[in-house]
Amino acid sequence: MLYHIDGKVTEMEPGLAVLDCGGIGFALNVTANTLAGLRLGERVKLFVSESIGETNFDLFGFLDKSERRFFEMLISVSGIGPKAAMSILSHNTPEGLALAVISGNEKALTVAPGIGKKIAQRVILELKDKVGKEMESGTADIPAAFAAAPAQVGGASVNDALAGLTVLGYSSAEIAPILKQLDTQSMTAEQIIRSVLKQMVK
Repeated sequence: MLYHIDGKVTEMEPGLAVLDCGGIGFALNVTANTLAGLRLGERVKLFVSESIGETNFDLFGFLDKSERRFFEMLISVSGIGPKAAMSILSHNTPEGLALAVISGNEKALTVAPGIGKKIAQRVILELKDKVGKEMESGTADIPAAFAAAPAQVGGASVNDALAGLTVLGYSSAEIAPILKQLDTQSMTAEQIIRSVLKQMVK
């Protein structure tokens, strides 16, 4: 099982990037967001998800783990294959998609080609359930984790941001110290998520 591939970008075209790793060229299907972060001739590490069938062995590459995590969650939804998942992720950032799922925003999903209202509703229904289970198993104490945070930390935007970050796989212990540094009262949920993620990768 491949976890990531580290190599030089030798070819790029819509939906595809080729990484040269030790003289072997790996063709990876990529989202528009990941493709935008690549440069020909530069070395990069892409996190990988594999799709293996009787007649295919496809690799999907992502610049960050959160995008790969959402890809794998999307293809677990009935009726959603790799192509549809990549389409959704090419029209949504991981944090934006997390908010769409939590808030039930079908329009954020249907902007992707091939994704109709019924499929969007199915994605929201099935992923909301998975998020709930994750919170029960490891991050159900999110509200308590912020009891010591400044008074301005609270409200719908923060709650939505916490839910979105949970979808992306972050724990309350990781998020709390960063939230304390933000002026969340003047921020939207997506701005909070972006700010937290920027701090996470430093």
